[in-house]
Formats: sequence, C-alpha cells, structure tokens
Amino acid sequence: MPLRVVFADDNYLVRQGTAALLATSPDIDLVDVVGDPPSLLAAVGTHQPDSVLTDIRMPPTFTTEGIDVAKQIRVRHPGTGVVVLSQYVEADYAFDLLEDGVSGLGYLLKERVSEIEEVVRALHEVSRGGSALDPKVVEGLLQRGSARTSSPLLGLTDRETEVLQAMATGLSNAAIAARLFMSERAVEKHITSVFQKLGLSEEVQVNRRVSAVLAFLEAGGAPGARGDQGQA
Repeated sequence: MPLRVVFADDNYLVRQGTAALLATSPDIDLVDVVGDPPSLLAAVGTHQPDSVLTDIRMPPTFTTEGIDVAKQIRVRHPGTGVVVLSQYVEADYAFDLLEDGVSGLGYLLKERVSEIEEVVRALHEVSRGGSALDPKVVEGLLQRGSARTSSPLLGLTDRETEVLQAMATGLSNAAIAARLFMSERAVEKHITSVFQKLGLSEEVQVNRRVSAVLAFLEAGGAPGARGDQGQA
C-alpha cells in the first residue's frame, strides 16, 4: 500500500511544486498539504498519516518551527514518522531535532526533494520507526564531533569514518558496500570496529544507522544508545 503522507511548507509555490513531485511516486499517497504548524498538527490528528514531510522554517518566527512540531508529533502520534527539510546544512538544528531520540525522525536538505526516490526512502524509513539523515548533515555532525580533542572519532580510520557516515544516512550494509566499493563482509568488520572504538556496548541494541553517530555527539561526549531500530 502507498505511504500516507502530510506535507507542510509556508511557501505556496514550494508546496505546489513538492506536492506535484510527491504525486509522481506510486509509493506515496499525499493526504494533505498545509502551510503552518497548527494546520500540520490538525492534519496529523485528522488523517493519522504514516509520515510527515515538513519545512524547518515556518510561521511565526521562521526559525525552528519544523523541529518543534516534529517533536510534538512524535509525542502525540508515535506511529507517525517525520522528515524535516532544511535549506542549509545546520548541524545544530539536526542535533536539536534528534537529541531526545532518533526513532521515526529524519533530516534532509531541500535539494533532495528533486531526488524523489531519496525522499520516498526517507519517508518509508521513519514510518517504520527508523531514521534518515542527509549525507551532508551527517558530515556536519561528524565535523562537530571531531572538533573535540577528546572525541572518540579521532580514533577511527578514514575508512571507518566513511562507513559510519554512510551508516548514519540510513543505508543497509549492502548499500554501504555498493557505495564504497567494498564487500559486505568488510563493511561488517568496519562496523564492529567502529562500535568498539566508540565504546558502544554490544549488549545494548542501538540504531546502527543513526544512533551510532549521535550517541557520542551528546553533551560531554559520553556514548550511549538511543533506540532499538535496525541491525548492523
């Protein structure tokens, strides 16, 4: 069955253009299109969609309304995933969105909207309780973490960092292997090494597609688990 989606953006032309792109996908059933946070919350309450796609900057302050409403939706409607769209790479905003848990949340750059397959993949991922981050946003988070002299990132090899970055965007082991021209067995070995170096206990289930990145970027740099979606 198609994924039932509500889309929110305050700009009329963006709403119409994005809605038209989403309509081209047989995997998406766009049940409502709205222009502000109150209307988005109302639409989610009415339609109970599988996923929401929302701009990060909306009325009244045009700052982080998308993040705020995403958090509200996850609390009020835990069965609905949310993907937030941003014009720029804003690692602080991404961290703010995901600091309380990554399950059912995604953060993409608006430039990805033209790549409808990527948007659909992200919407499906969050609808299942998984997570999806734009590769450029992940890069920003990694740079933020690496800036700390005590960051466990400093102990990763270049290849392990590449695997971690790909893993955080929501790619499966097979997809990582294809992207980095490696065997799946090699990917598994690198992931095992990454988790060991980051101090993530093997006994604790973690979202290996995003939580591995966010766990050691918390204030204070202490690693920890935040979810139970997905396996490496």
